[in-house]
Amino acid sequence: MTQDAETNIQKQEMELSVIIPARNEEASLPACLGSLVSQSEPGFELGRHWELIVVNDDSTDSTRAIATQLAVRQAGIVVIDAPALDQSARGGFTGKNNACWAGAQAARGAWLLFTDADTVHQTNDLSRSIREAERHRVELLSYSPRQLVSGFWQRAVMPLVFSELASVYRMQEVNDPERRIAAANGQFLLVKGDAYFSVGGHRAVGKDVLEDVALARSFKRSRHPIRFRYAPEALSTRMYRTTADMIEGWTKNLAALFPRPLYLAAWRVLDLLLFFGLPALALGVPRLVNWQRGALLLIWARTLWRFYARVARSNFPSFDVAVSILGVPLFVLLLVRSTIQHRLHRSVEWKGRSYKTDL
Repeated sequence: MTQDAETNIQKQEMELSVIIPARNEEASLPACLGSLVSQSEPGFELGRHWELIVVNDDSTDSTRAIATQLAVRQAGIVVIDAPALDQSARGGFTGKNNACWAGAQAARGAWLLFTDADTVHQTNDLSRSIREAERHRVELLSYSPRQLVSGFWQRAVMPLVFSELASVYRMQEVNDPERRIAAANGQFLLVKGDAYFSVGGHRAVGKDVLEDVALARSFKRSRHPIRFRYAPEALSTRMYRTTADMIEGWTKNLAALFPRPLYLAAWRVLDLLLFFGLPALALGVPRLVNWQRGALLLIWARTLWRFYARVARSNFPSFDVAVSILGVPLFVLLLVRSTIQHRLHRSVEWKGRSYKTDL
């Protein structure tokens, strides 16, 4: 057992510690905190059975003030500042990992829940998740929230990303202890404290921009059972408030999420060409006979079915799935852009910081 794990066992006083890393989240934090504070129920009361730790990650807006004002009025809420960010060649952290590790160090719960400041939790989400983890005998439980989007480009692109995630990280395989593949979503990541510290927690994956997936891999390699599922009944999140935020976020993540991003981009370009090219050929070339037109339209129909059956795995609304074909050019651009940043420039940008990558 590591020294961190021993220290965690000694300080456990509560059932759960909820840890929110927050950097410039004044627009999202009030709704998130409000949804969490309302979670108290008989036998699971904030301040007695669980605590809420907000880790201010060098915010330049009113993030810290919002959290502090609530902490003054409500027992059980702790506001701390993340340590100065260490991005040295030896060791080092991304901003989120640094904040999460600081929160874990201060936590007193047997279970630790890392959740983002842009999430909104449904009633009794916290206690239900602990019961689910205990019922399935897992030490890491992660939910993929219902995604809230706004604007045309988010509606068109986000279903494409999440459908590919569902194809690469099949939840049945992720949850199988005999399969190597592992995944989690950092928007809701519940871990047993002693297991978390035994694998080194966020400190062990400090440089990883995909800390949630990296942490899930650490758990699975160490034979700590994990469970990952889509949970729209538990919480929702608005990942990106603007198209520019979405472009920056997926540029940071796509090349790390998908094993062959350029291969994936080529397939989506082919989808686009077939989607619009086949009916143009069938209806626009006068020399074709009827059976040839019919064959082209039949191939087109199969292309539609295959494309939309894939995108439907995203769990997005029907309208968003329907317009996703128009988001393919931007999705392809993001895949290429992310690959260039990760593999040529060896760095990515996020929230005003630059991080080295090692893909």
